[in-house]
Amino acid sequence: MGALPVPIELSSVQTIGATLGAEAKTGGLIAGIVGLAAVALFLIIRYRLAGLIAVITLALYIAMMLSTFKVFGVVLTAAGVAGFILSIGMAVDANVLIFERLNEELQDKSKSLRQAIEDGFSRAWPSIRDGNLSSLITGVILYWIGTSLLRGFSVTFIIGIIISVISAVFVTRTALLAISGSVTKRSWLMTTTFKGTSANNK
Repeated sequence: MGALPVPIELSSVQTIGATLGAEAKTGGLIAGIVGLAAVALFLIIRYRLAGLIAVITLALYIAMMLSTFKVFGVVLTAAGVAGFILSIGMAVDANVLIFERLNEELQDKSKSLRQAIEDGFSRAWPSIRDGNLSSLITGVILYWIGTSLLRGFSVTFIIGIIISVISAVFVTRTALLAISGSVTKRSWLMTTTFKGTSANNK
């Protein structure tokens, strides 16, 4: 009762093996590595010395993430790989915000290089804080109401957000401040030509 009088014919059958998840996971890892290499190249070309520091910080970030997964026994599924890669993007975004603010501060010749770095970080921090906080809330909601697949994504995403803030804000800031005394030209930090100055101005 209630069935439609429509003939149903089996047109095709597909068998999905256990290797599908492994292939998706491997493909995600390869895509992440290629994307990370492209981002690293962009950071170095665009931000020079600061970009190189950001790449080193990203490498440290990835090592911290993998160590955290190992310590807490996080299983890196295909969805987890997606969350991991997305969190790397958040870390890169934080560095870009910092460097663009730093670029603006470097144009003020009345400030020392160290002061420009400190001001750049302090003014970029509200945007980084709000952006990561909203992402963190989203990750918590996904874990709370989501399925097991979404939980695998949200766990790696939440861990990645927390570590990305630590690496981008504290590690990058410390490294830039450490080299501020040895940098002789501001143009070494950025490729942008500063207003009212030449590329060789200090």
